[in-house]
Amino acid sequence: MTDLTVKYQVLDQRAKVPAYATAGAAAADLCAVLDEPMTLQPMQRALVPTGLAIQLPGPHTVALVYARSGLSIKHGLCMANGVGVIDSDYRGELKVPMINLGTQPYTIAPGERVAQLCIAPVHTAAFVPVTALDSTDRGAGGFGSTGK
Repeated sequence: MTDLTVKYQVLDQRAKVPAYATAGAAAADLCAVLDEPMTLQPMQRALVPTGLAIQLPGPHTVALVYARSGLSIKHGLCMANGVGVIDSDYRGELKVPMINLGTQPYTIAPGERVAQLCIAPVHTAAFVPVTALDSTDRGAGGFGSTGK
């Protein structure tokens, strides 16, 4: 079921349209547009072009770019910035900042699926100063404070 339209522009004829791998997929695959294979050495970063630009329907949406789980767990290839945020007013080429956190070089092939693009709603918040916040059972307990 399609409930949102995202316009796209092909900037390089080799680009592949973002595609959902299965009917239940939350994100569409983004593919590398490269002149030749690109090898990332361990801890090396690179910006991988996709040959596409998108137009989100408005400020109520954001495009989020995530690593592909298979590449990250099998090869250590991840997003260099954790998650890419594409604002609704950006019109440039989608490029994927990648890092090889693995112990071996990894070669990205032209046309390879390198990331996932998820379209999500945006809520603009009004930040209101207060002198105290409501209490909870957790309180100010931070990383690892819930025992997991």
